[in-house]
Amino acid sequence: MNKQKTINYSRIAEAIEYLLQSVKKPSSLEEIAAKMHLSPSQFQQLFTDWAGVSPKKFLQYISVQHAKQVLDNSQFPFAETAFKSRLSATGRLHDLFVKIERMTPEEYKNNGEKLSINYSFSESLFGNVLVASTHKGICYLCFADNEQLS
Repeated sequence: MNKQKTINYSRIAEAIEYLLQSVKKPSSLEEIAAKMHLSPSQFQQLFTDWAGVSPKKFLQYISVQHAKQVLDNSQFPFAETAFKSRLSATGRLHDLFVKIERMTPEEYKNNGEKLSINYSFSESLFGNVLVASTHKGICYLCFADNEQLS
């Protein structure tokens, strides 16, 4: 790896670690970029290039992961779960869950009880795929070889 790629890799690794460690306290794009000695737009572009998602999307994913841990390990009401996950309100928790998991926090907390998941196999340019969905959208997609389909 050339020197600039090594520097960029280290910056993004540090940024990801920082975001993971600060899941309970909000950080703005400007704060994180300053910590990496970059402008917000430079940081956004570099992060997206290296991580494959924007910093905002990454924060959404880790916020939902954190909320799932809180829901799994507690009897907190959804308002407190939202607060402990850096989300502004239960509506935000609900919206993120539906957007990312394709189920509500309540459905997740109830282990998908009474949740109907449909699935089908299909062909793609990259091989056979298994697609699963709820009435809210696709919740699972994977590639499957012919042996798995038998």
